[in-house]
Amino acid sequence: MPAEIGCDQVSALTGAGAQLVEVLSADEYRRAHLPGAVNLPLKELDDRLAELDRSRPVIVYCYDTL
Repeated sequence: MPAEIGCDQVSALTGAGAQLVEVLSADEYRRAHLPGAVNLPLKELDDRLAELDRSRPVIVYCYDTL
């Protein structure tokens, strides 16, 4: 179930094996991303879901400076 979490929770969850997924473009991922994050751009997400380990929690994030 989706939920908003803070930095401390992200750290605890990734430390316990959660997957960290950045959903912005590949160019934005190359510029900056959180350590250990994989890039699955939102436009490609449906086609690339098989790349995730369904037995582990997933944390999805994006950072956009509009």
